[in-house]
Amino acid sequence: MAPLKNLEQDYTIIDSNFLNFCASHGIFSVEDFLIHDLYKLAAFAEQNISSERLKEGITQVLSIIDDMHQPWLNGMELLEDAKRNKHSLPTGIQGIDFLLGGGIRVGQLTELVGPSSSGKTQVCLQTASNVASNHMGTVVYLDTGNSFSPQRIAHFLGMTNELASSEIKNQILQRVMSNILCHSVFDIFEMFDVLHKLEYRLRSQDRGVCQMRLLIIDSISLLITPVLGGTSSQGRALMVSAGYLLKKLADQHNLAVLVTNHTVGGEGGTSKPALGESWKSIPHSRLLLSCDRGSNVCNVSILKHPSMTGEDKGVRWEREINMHLDTTATAIEWALAELINNPAVLEKARQVMEKVVGNNRIVQESDTANLPYIQAII
Repeated sequence: MAPLKNLEQDYTIIDSNFLNFCASHGIFSVEDFLIHDLYKLAAFAEQNISSERLKEGITQVLSIIDDMHQPWLNGMELLEDAKRNKHSLPTGIQGIDFLLGGGIRVGQLTELVGPSSSGKTQVCLQTASNVASNHMGTVVYLDTGNSFSPQRIAHFLGMTNELASSEIKNQILQRVMSNILCHSVFDIFEMFDVLHKLEYRLRSQDRGVCQMRLLIIDSISLLITPVLGGTSSQGRALMVSAGYLLKKLADQHNLAVLVTNHTVGGEGGTSKPALGESWKSIPHSRLLLSCDRGSNVCNVSILKHPSMTGEDKGVRWEREINMHLDTTATAIEWALAELINNPAVLEKARQVMEKVVGNNRIVQESDTANLPYIQAII
């Protein structure tokens, strides 16, 4: 969430007096204005000795909010934009790249959906490794559950450079790792802070240096799920704001944005992507990952894609991918070990388990549909 104080350096009307006035009414960010009664706020401003300047500040913030929505575009402008962003970043996974016609699209938001241990994190790590190792640009990786693994990236690089000498392998590893910037993020407000700082950095980025090309959030549902629910609409507003900001970064700075989402129980016992209908329309593309543990065969299918129609179904909409995954037991053992190293996430998981399961019985498989936070961790 962008603090109002971040606007102080660009807008002189938003000074310490205005910030203190807003804070006295529980407004600390731009997003807070969306859920506040602005008529009452203006009435309070009238009672202040600096009423005119405060009202100018309110008008300025409202103008900033108005500028946040996507501009109107006619058909020709949309076509030109599609041509401009038509290139893709290969993931390095042949089946997925074939299915998407080259990889994840630059200028767009792509979502990977799947149950626990379906390979979402592995796709993220392999994509980051492939983009960083093939001189495509730098990668920013927001890790929300301690799932980022330098060892696994080193393993991917070793597989693609088997014939290289040890010295060359070390040089490649150092170059790739220096091009992947990982941030640990454990709540949605921290994510907003990182994204706004990233936006500022991209605006001032020197075109002569190695450009950022890929933003990964694994997993975004782990950040959004805790703020949803209840009668308040604030959580939904935060979710939509996050989606808008990600799409804005992708479009304005020519990035590919890749996020992961877990699945929850739907009608008739079938699974469906988490985060509900409001989130459904936000990603440009949605890929569903699944894995048959018996055969260790993984499949990816397209749930949504801007350049594919129903006529493509059965031809390119589903493809087996050759991707070796850890066993479920190994994945759970690894997840538990990481939880111990992250007290904040561990405490949140304990609270969720206590609320859903209670203290007097063991977790059953039937409970998993009601434990999206735990699914996202694993």
